[in-house]
Amino acid sequence: MNKNIKKGKITMTITIGIACFVLVAIMFMQFKIVNQTDITSIENMRETELRTELANWKSKYEETNQKYEETTSKIEEYKQTKESNEETEKLVDQELEQVNMLLGKTNVEGPGIEITIQEQENAETEGEIKAYNLLILVDALKAAGAEAISINEKRIINMSDIIDINGTYGSFIQVNGERVLAPYVIKAIGNQSYLESALIGNGGYVDELKTTGFDVKINKNDKIEINKYNGEIKTKYIQ
Repeated sequence: MNKNIKKGKITMTITIGIACFVLVAIMFMQFKIVNQTDITSIENMRETELRTELANWKSKYEETNQKYEETTSKIEEYKQTKESNEETEKLVDQELEQVNMLLGKTNVEGPGIEITIQEQENAETEGEIKAYNLLILVDALKAAGAEAISINEKRIINMSDIIDINGTYGSFIQVNGERVLAPYVIKAIGNQSYLESALIGNGGYVDELKTTGFDVKINKNDKIEINKYNGEIKTKYIQ
């Protein structure tokens, strides 16, 4: 009986051992299959994700590059527009400066002559210097090409008035609405030779003034300074 029991234990042990071996073998095979399946899946998944990510980056790069090119193009356009505007503004400023200069609205300097005229002391004259004496000198200078003229620092423009004022206490000359007194200093910017010849040439008015008894001097100066016209330029009929 003991032998039968012992034999039964051995048989059971062998059976359990075989069952365990088979179970371990099955588990090992399943683990191997599962492991291979997961790695393949992961690899496939990574490859797909990488391709998707690469496609996204490529799309973003193309979009960024397009924006960069558009921005560069706009900057170049703005630069050209700015340069064009600056050039136009420069030309406008130059034209405006030229117009203001011709209108007498800017201080100017350049080569020219100075004429000083006054009554001679102890000399017989036909009378005081009158506005028309100054007007004749100014017109002669304009005809000789004077680019700017002043009388006693009063800028002469096309609308300037040079007139005699006869008052209760005597007469005087008025230029641009302001009183001026002798000695009268006329400045003119232009070709010095032309300006001087227009006054002292054949039949020049300065010779006539000297003959009449007035003291007239002409000096050349390479740096004549003439102030701008300070009055307001008004028009009545220009529309």
